Amino acid sequence: MTALAPESLREQLLSRRYEPNVAAVNELCDSLQSVKPHTEVPYVDPMHDVDECRIISLYSNIGEADPSGFITAGDEDAATRMLGIQWKLGLRPEFVMPWNVHPWHTPGEVNGKFTPDQISAGLKPLLKFLAVVPRASVIVAHGTEANRLANLLLKTEVPLLWRRGLKTYKVRSLSGRAFAGTPARQEQYLEEMRVVYTDAMARTGLAKV
Repeated sequence: MTALAPESLREQLLSRRYEPNVAAVNELCDSLQSVKPHTEVPYVDPMHDVDECRIISLYSNIGEADPSGFITAGDEDAATRMLGIQWKLGLRPEFVMPWNVHPWHTPGEVNGKFTPDQISAGLKPLLKFLAVVPRASVIVAHGTEANRLANLLLKTEVPLLWRRGLKTYKVRSLSGRAFAGTPARQEQYLEEMRVVYTDAMARTGLAKV
């Protein structure tokens, strides 16, 4: 999913958001939005697959909701970096799925630094999301807020976690201050993420190309 989809592509993707491979997760997004009627909950792109998903990319979603209407890794730089990681490793979209720490966005407003309560509010939605993707056993948490939510998740001791042997990895966000530095330093950050996703793929039985 690119950071900014042309209007025709956006409309095409939105028209496919209830296809069988993503219907369950996007219906969950609708139900979360209904809890807070004056918010937007971005959808999961139909290139993903709830039955095949092995790895969850958990984003801290600081910033405005993407105009595409779908969950992205962040701004255009972040989306490009994430796509580059997946392309280099051969991690196909059906095997990975994005989710946001705090699913809700207020239209026209930027999500700032989340409070502990806002992070905690994302725990039940994350658990519901995990129930929708039964083969997912790895979460890669991008950024401080995602790392904190991953910690909260592990403290719940929900049986689902140990039945799947859920593993969490904590990495930096894909944009903003987290990626400040020289090109060489940024490449180092990307390599650290590639190592994590490579390990996640091996753990879930996905072969690196």
